[in-house]
Amino acid sequence: MVIKVYNIKMNKAHSDEYDYINFLIAAQKSYSCLEASKVQPEEVGSPSHDSLTRLLHREVPSTSKLWEEGKSQVKRTTGLLILDDTTLDKPYAKKMELVKRQWSGKHHQTVLGINLLTLLWSDGDRHIPCDYRIYDKVNDGLGKNEHFRALLDVANQRGFVAEYVCFDSWYSSLENLKHIRGHHWHWFTRLKPNRLVNADGNGNVAIARVEIGSEGRTVHLKYYGFIKVFKTVSTNGDVEYWATNNLDMTEIDRLSVSEKVWTIENYHRGLKQFCGVEKCQCRSATAQRNHIGYSIRAFLRLEVYSFASGHSWFEAKMQIIRHAIRTYLQNPLYILHSTA
Repeated sequence: MVIKVYNIKMNKAHSDEYDYINFLIAAQKSYSCLEASKVQPEEVGSPSHDSLTRLLHREVPSTSKLWEEGKSQVKRTTGLLILDDTTLDKPYAKKMELVKRQWSGKHHQTVLGINLLTLLWSDGDRHIPCDYRIYDKVNDGLGKNEHFRALLDVANQRGFVAEYVCFDSWYSSLENLKHIRGHHWHWFTRLKPNRLVNADGNGNVAIARVEIGSEGRTVHLKYYGFIKVFKTVSTNGDVEYWATNNLDMTEIDRLSVSEKVWTIENYHRGLKQFCGVEKCQCRSATAQRNHIGYSIRAFLRLEVYSFASGHSWFEAKMQIIRHAIRTYLQNPLYILHSTA
């Protein structure tokens, strides 16, 4: 009896994460694996449609690589840590995993989408994503507030001692505020008008009923302790209540911090407009998670280039297009031959 031994070699992957990330940076409208394969250099071993699809479906999703690439861009003892979530629109996703009805600040209603919570470091000018989580309570059992606290725990382990941890009123629960205090950080947030505070020792009342001067007022937040609150009124009459556990904050400090907090809104806009984070059409949760992670890492590259060069994200993308158009004009493909 003759036993034949076959030497079987596994096919080497023809694409890696950097092929996909670089494609996301360069792409303008279509962000599919098919389009990514069509624009690859015409040479042996270029990533194929199948290899790029396998990349999204087989790689183990990880947030740690984002930190490895971004940690040299932050100053862990200064700046702000800003946490906020955004909804990635998926209006036609009937059978896509991770998609569920989410509240959208953009549409001011619930829409189909994927909820992404990001931890962003900023000094007011830079937008450096350091960590993120995807809301999927059905499968992992974790709510948004639990993801919020997990992101802060990781940031603490990484040695962050930011000036303030900033977040929206959605995350201003007592448990979250005490969790931040446990890390010995200052926090800065907005409170809803019905939050109960004791301003003069005569009992708790809604913060909307407390007289607050232009320089703010120190009050006792029910079940928490003393905080400082500020009241702002916009030109259209909207009233907001800002709060911090730093009792020495001044109105000038509050104005400075509140202006820097909006950098995360710019980040969300840039991530969606220039990195195609909403554009993946794969159905599996693994592929969606990988695409989102690669999109954030693509944004990080645009942000680092933008800060170093002084060019906007839009200009950085246009430079790629201009080079492609310039190359085409040197040898146009679509011409009409003279019939004279």
